[in-house]
Formats: sequence, structure tokens, C-alpha cells
Amino acid sequence: MTDHETPEKPPLEWLEGLDVVTLDSEMVRALAHPMRNRILASLRLTGPATSAMLAERLNTNTGQTSYHLRALDEVGLVVEDPDQGTGRERWWKSAHKGTSWSETAFTDDPEDHHAADWLTRYHNRTNFNRVDAYLDEREEWSEEWQEAAYIGDNWLATTPERLRELNEKIDELIETYREEGKSLDPETTELVTFIRYAFPSTFYQWRP
Repeated sequence: MTDHETPEKPPLEWLEGLDVVTLDSEMVRALAHPMRNRILASLRLTGPATSAMLAERLNTNTGQTSYHLRALDEVGLVVEDPDQGTGRERWWKSAHKGTSWSETAFTDDPEDHHAADWLTRYHNRTNFNRVDAYLDEREEWSEEWQEAAYIGDNWLATTPERLRELNEKIDELIETYREEGKSLDPETTELVTFIRYAFPSTFYQWRP
């Protein structure tokens, strides 16, 4: 499968135990590379794979995938999957189902700060690519899904403390829906991308 093909829909079990790792210095440096992010995303969304399978999925060669798998393995972001393979092939899986990081945690070291900034901007571009991909294919979805989807923005005046509180409440609400989603009929459910941005803005010099 090439990088442009749509992967199979992940099973609902993929959402169970959605553990998130907080990146440390070594991890954030290791992830400051586009191919490593693509490998990690592929392992999380389409399941364990060998370096050859990843090369086919991502339209590259096994030398590239093997090299980057070793780098991810060294910092604990991927691990070998003992339940797969025959002993002659090394199967890999993501060690976690999500990643989290804070750029303010890496301000003391210039290289760490640069890596964290690169990773944040990479994910920002990835998110916008996901939105564009949905817009390109939205007419393939039912009217019900199109009406349920949302793309928009909002403005509010608040403080850092209240913004943190708002984000925590949104996280709690998402977790509630994620847990309830496990009991829904797999035939009527889809994996939904929920992208969120919230930051101070001076674009319009807006004042309440």
C-alpha cells in the first residue's frame, strides 16, 4: 500500500487502553524526522509490521525503515511484537497509542527546543493535511456524516488558568465519548479525527 492509499479502518479494540507517552529529551529528538513519524503512525493505525511491510506501506525501501525502526527502538517508542512472526522476521509495534509533549519542557536545551518545535510544526501540517483529505473526499460520506462533521473556529476572552480548565473539561468529555464508543455497533461507527487548537491571538487586536 502506498502512502496515499486509505488504510483499513482500525478495529474498535484499537481505542482500548489508549495509553499516551509524554516525550522526554531522547524521544523528542528521535521523533524530529518525518519518516519516523510516518512509521509510528502506521504502526499505531494499521498494526504491527516488519520493516519490509512498512516500506511497502510508506512507499520507501527496507533500508530506510530498518534504520528508523532501530532509532525508535533505542528510545522506547517501538518494541518487537512477540506474538507475530516466525523468528526469522522481526515484527514491530508501537509501544504506545499516543504521544504528548510540552515545548516549555525543552526550553533549557537548544537542540531539544528545536526538536520539539519541529515536531509541533510537523503535526500542525499533518493536521491540516487531514482536514484537506476529508474535504477532498467528504462527498463520499453520507449526508448524515457530513452534517455531523464540524470545521470552524471560536473566540473567547479568558486567562491561562481558565484555558487550562477548559482543555481539561474537553479532554474529559472526549474520554467519556471514547469509552461509550466501545459499546456501539461496529457497523455504524467510524474512527473520527478530533483536532483542537487553543492559543492566545493578536491577529485582530481583538479586545472584549
